[in-house]
Amino acid sequence: MNSPSLLTLLGHALFALGVYGVLTRRNAIGILLSIELILNAAALNFVSFGRLRGALAGQTFALFIIALAACEAVVGLAIIIALSRTAKTIFADQIDLLKG
Repeated sequence: MNSPSLLTLLGHALFALGVYGVLTRRNAIGILLSIELILNAAALNFVSFGRLRGALAGQTFALFIIALAACEAVVGLAIIIALSRTAKTIFADQIDLLKG
């Protein structure tokens, strides 16, 4: 197998690990890290598909994904800090602030 197909398989494996992490984690920071793993897997897949096709669009999309991941990390951590101050926990299944 050539290098781009191995990168594609690695990207798919990272994506599957990220989805597994989102579905099984209770900790909000762990869920945020799993979402970061999913975004990094998508960027890796875009780069490997771009290398297969010889186009520059894959690298361009990967840069947008990296910028989106940075924004998501900042906003997600701000939300987690605000929730930890009000709810006194960071476990996703124990946060019930919207229940009336």
